[in-house]
Amino acid sequence: MDLGNSLGHLSYSTLVHPGDTWAEMKNSLETFVPGVKQRVSPDHAFGVSLRISAASAKTLSDSAEERVALSTFLAENDLYVYTVNAFPYGPFKGAEVMERVYEPDWATDDRVDYTNSVADILAEISPSWVSPSIQTAPLAFAPNVVDDDYIELFTTNLLRVVAHLVELEQRTGRRVKLALEPEPACFLETTAETVTYFTERIFTPAGIAELASLASIPLSEAEGAMRRYLGVVFDIGHQSVGFEDIPASLKSLVNAGIPIFKLQEAAALWVKELSIEMLPALRVFTDTIYLSQTTVRREGEVTKYLNLGEALDAFEADPRPAEIRTHFHVPVFLEQLGPFRTTRYTVEQALRMHRETPLSDHLEIETYTWDVLPAELKTGDITDYVTRELEFVRGVLLE
Repeated sequence: MDLGNSLGHLSYSTLVHPGDTWAEMKNSLETFVPGVKQRVSPDHAFGVSLRISAASAKTLSDSAEERVALSTFLAENDLYVYTVNAFPYGPFKGAEVMERVYEPDWATDDRVDYTNSVADILAEISPSWVSPSIQTAPLAFAPNVVDDDYIELFTTNLLRVVAHLVELEQRTGRRVKLALEPEPACFLETTAETVTYFTERIFTPAGIAELASLASIPLSEAEGAMRRYLGVVFDIGHQSVGFEDIPASLKSLVNAGIPIFKLQEAAALWVKELSIEMLPALRVFTDTIYLSQTTVRREGEVTKYLNLGEALDAFEADPRPAEIRTHFHVPVFLEQLGPFRTTRYTVEQALRMHRETPLSDHLEIETYTWDVLPAELKTGDITDYVTRELEFVRGVLLE
């Protein structure tokens, strides 16, 4: 939904629903989204953040009938697509995902072709009054980036997609934006790393010249094109896991001229003072199909782990006072989650900053972990859950 006052469009990520194939995603759209709209935006159009996997992209690309059916469904239900999650290429529900979520990474043609297909679909199904965004992976899983050649390869591939977006707007009049999403344990993890990558690889004479060549546009147009089509998703939860100062991180992106194409409201699990007694309750959160990247801070030092279980094992072996945050998306309306805290306060910090000076025209709540949230912490059904999140975020922005 359009919040007005330049605050942008707000919705929730349909990544929370089954959607590994187009049949699954279509069923989820029809089953859940109209009900959420009726609760939070009954009298106005409601924005959709659509998950499109590689399988779904192929189905939609191959079938004009399916694209027409999707556009018809959206129009009949007063819905519109303004952003797509094209981060998970393959399955994301029902089976172990872990680091496979980053594959294929940006060093592959598969990632390029998939992203271009999603862009073409978006240009057709989104309304003319929005410039839709594509959320994508943070280039690569960090352990896979072994040398500079790897970085050069995925940078070139990224610019190939930007060149496609230039051509797409020339051909259709529709501007589609690509947004990289930094995440713990990835090549783009911290905000500082993201700023460094853009300033040393993208916003450089070499980067601008490469885009000019790929897009067949003059240098005088290429620098503006880079910022017109390429930016970031700022996931508040991801950056909170790393104990970043969220307002400072947002300011650093703005100061570097890096567009924030999507501001993602997400909260992480947080234990201010970890103790041995807490470990059994925390281990409930280790039974998940997703990575649970975890940061432990003690005595001014920060240690990172790929999964929460590894961090808890390390603490059990050395139980000195520690603070812990883990990449487990929790409901943004909760400040407490059972005996633990959440990083909701960082979401509120970012929203207050956005309220004062809008940072992005796309906002999205991405709490996709409903199905793996411990049963005793669930209240109501998925529609109740999503509605409460939307009402919380809208309330902070419009208070």
